[in-house]
Amino acid sequence: MIICSCQTISDRDIHRAIDWMRAADQTAIITPGKIYHALGKKPECGGCIKLFVSTMRSNRNFEVPPELRGLRAPAHAKQATA
Repeated sequence: MIICSCQTISDRDIHRAIDWMRAADQTAIITPGKIYHALGKKPECGGCIKLFVSTMRSNRNFEVPPELRGLRAPAHAKQATA
């Protein structure tokens, strides 16, 4: 299915890019911008971003690596220290 019609990016393209990036670097933080870059394309109108991100999240290799989880303090913890 085409996700980004401006750049003709399919769900398969997104999944392949994520799989390739994860295989190359287990600790990579994968973003839409990095996927566009890996595919040799640039975002245009942004109309696809919700579907693009939803497609990214459905990939089993997308999640944040375990060693990078929990680095950011929850918002309520920041307020308690202020």
